[in-house]
Amino acid sequence: MDNLSVHKGTDIRRWAKKHKVELCFTPTYASWANPIEAHFGPLPQFTTANSNHPNHTVQTRALHADLRRRNANARHHHVLVAERKEHARIRSEKDIRWGGRPALAA
Repeated sequence: MDNLSVHKGTDIRRWAKKHKVELCFTPTYASWANPIEAHFGPLPQFTTANSNHPNHTVQTRALHADLRRRNANARHHHVLVAERKEHARIRSEKDIRWGGRPALAA
């Protein structure tokens, strides 16, 4: 889990203890380390980019259609390539966004 404050509340911790779930948080300022981020990146690209949805209902339907398509084709080559590219993009930005060391010039 990321370090969003609501993920650390007493209700969440109580639920986790009751259901014997261990809460594991990614390091602060390291969303690139969270595997789910590779899935969230392509989502707006395929549902909201260059779109003009007339209302939230239509946008929600587009989002659901994309999720159904991705789930139905989860092992499809193009889906895997898009996920790998997005994951690489997120990882490459970690040095820029989160104060990592810049790459050394050759």
